Amino acid sequence: MEKREDLRSILPYLGVVVEGSSVLWPSPVIEPLKAISRGPDHSGIHSGELLFLAISDLRHSLSLSSQRLSASAPHGYALFFDKLLSRPESSKWFAEVLPALANLLLRFPSLLEFHYRNADTLIDGVQTGLRILDSQQSGIVFLSQELIGALLTCSFFCLFPITNRDAKHLPMINFDHLFSCLYDIYDEKMENKIKCIVHYFERICSQMPTGLVSFERKVLPLEDSPFCVTYPKADLWSKSAVPLCHFEVHRSGLIEDQSKEALEVDFANRYIGGGALRRGCVQEEIRFMINPELIAGMLFLPSMADNEAIEVVGPERFSNYTGYASSFHFAGDYVDKRDVDFMGRRKTKMIAIDALCDMRMRQYRLECLLREINKAFCGFFDQSKCQQYQRLFKGDGLCGAHLDQGVQGPDSISWNNLLLQEAPYASVGTNEGIYGDQQIRNAEEKGGHSLGHRYDIGVVTGNWGCGAFGGDPELKTIIQWLAASQALRPFISYHTFGVEALKTLDKVIQWILSHKWTVGDLWDMLVEYSTQRLRGETSLGFFTWLLPSLSAPDATMMDMAD
Repeated sequence: MEKREDLRSILPYLGVVVEGSSVLWPSPVIEPLKAISRGPDHSGIHSGELLFLAISDLRHSLSLSSQRLSASAPHGYALFFDKLLSRPESSKWFAEVLPALANLLLRFPSLLEFHYRNADTLIDGVQTGLRILDSQQSGIVFLSQELIGALLTCSFFCLFPITNRDAKHLPMINFDHLFSCLYDIYDEKMENKIKCIVHYFERICSQMPTGLVSFERKVLPLEDSPFCVTYPKADLWSKSAVPLCHFEVHRSGLIEDQSKEALEVDFANRYIGGGALRRGCVQEEIRFMINPELIAGMLFLPSMADNEAIEVVGPERFSNYTGYASSFHFAGDYVDKRDVDFMGRRKTKMIAIDALCDMRMRQYRLECLLREINKAFCGFFDQSKCQQYQRLFKGDGLCGAHLDQGVQGPDSISWNNLLLQEAPYASVGTNEGIYGDQQIRNAEEKGGHSLGHRYDIGVVTGNWGCGAFGGDPELKTIIQWLAASQALRPFISYHTFGVEALKTLDKVIQWILSHKWTVGDLWDMLVEYSTQRLRGETSLGFFTWLLPSLSAPDATMMDMAD
C-alpha cells in the first residue's frame, strides 16, 4: 500500500510500520501474539501479573521500553484480574477474551489497510481516513467498529507510542494510568470504570459489531470567509432577529437516555475524554465508559481551541450504570437498540464542547460570555443550513455581517419557514456540516438510500460547565438556549439534574417565550445582567433579576431590550 498522507500523519502514534505496500507489525511482535491467541495453555498467561509481563515483552518488541508506563500499572492489572474479578470471570477472560483480543491485534494491520483502501470512496470529495485532525482544520474520520475495537485493544496492551503526544496536544491513550489509579488509592469507582471497559471487550469478542463511527472536528474560522460560518462577534448576537426555539425542561432522566434523535451534549474537557483514563468520573468520563468507542477519538484528536467542537456520530452503548462520581457503578449489559443511518452508524450524535473552567466572577465579562456562546454555537451549528442564514443575513451571512434590516423579528419568521426555505439535503446520515449538497447526492446514489428531509434534530443538554468547572447554571442555561436557537435547532431539551438554582426555569422560559423575544433581545438582557454583576450593582441570580425587570411596562421593557 502506498504510504498515504493521512497514514503518514498518524503512523508515529501507532505501533505498526509500513514496508513497501503493506502495513505490518514488527516481526518480533507476531509470534507472542499468536501464542496468546491460542489460549493460556500455549501462552502461559492465566493471571493479571503474567498478562502485564506479556504486555511489557510486546512493548519491548516494539522498542517502546524506554517510554515508561505508570509505575503502578502492573500492580493494577494484577489487582483487577487476580483479586477483584471472581475466579470464574477471570478464567473466562484468560481462556476466551484475551485470545480473541490477540487475534484482533493480529488482524489490526489488515484492518488498517482495508480502512485506507476504502477511505477515499466513502463520501466523494471528502477525506475520511484515520489521521491527526489538527487544530483549526475542520475534518472527519470514519472508523469501523471493528477497527475501533483493535485500536482500544492496543490501548489495553499499552502498545501506542507516547512520545510527542504532548507536543501535539493529544491526550494519553494507553490504559496504564487507568489500572494504576485502581492500585494507587483503591477506589470503587475505578474498579467499575474498568468493569465497563472489560465488558466492552467481552461483548466485541463474542460478536463483533459491524457499523461505523465518525469523528468530526468542527471549526468556526476566525477570519471572514464567504463560504462558511465564521466566529460571530458580539454585535451579531445583539442584532440577531432569530426566534428562540422550543425549550423542554426535564427534572429527571439522563441525557443519554433521551428517545429523540438529537445532539447529545458532552460536557467536555478541552482534551476530549477528560479524565476518562484516569480518576475522572463525571458526565464526560461516564459517557466514555458506557460508550467506550468514544475513547478511540483520544488517539487522533488534539485539544480543542475556543472556536472548535467535536462531533461523534454512531458510538454504541455497551453498559448500564448507576450513580455518579464516587458512587458510579457498572450495572451490567446494555443492548443498544438505536436505529442506524444509511452509512451504518447508530443515530447517536454527541457534541463535545468544553466550558471555561473556574472563572468565578470573570464568567460575567463580555469576552467570556462571547466565548461560551460561540463554543456552544460551534457545536450546535449545522453547516448544511448556511443557505438559510444567507436568507436571514445579507452580505457574508454569519461572517460578521449585520442583520438584514428587512427582517422584522420573530413575528415574520416562523420555524417552518426557517427550516424549509433551503438546504433540501439537510443531513440525516451525515455529520452535519462537513458535506455539501453534491457530496450528499453522491452518497445517496452510491448507497441507494434517500437521506430525506430532516429538520427535527434538536439539542439535549444540561448543566454544562456547572459542576467542577464552577459555571453559573442560570447563565449557562440561557447561553445554550441562545446558541441552539441561533443554530436553527428546533428545540433544546434540558435536564436540570435537580439543581436548586433552576427550580424556576419553567416559569422563566414560559415568560420569555410569551413575549416573543429574539436571540438578540435575550442576549442583550444577559449582557446587561452580567455587567451589573461585575459592577456589584446586583447579587441576584439571572432569573430572579430578570423577572422583576419583565414586570415593567412594555415601553420600559422595549427600552431595555434595545
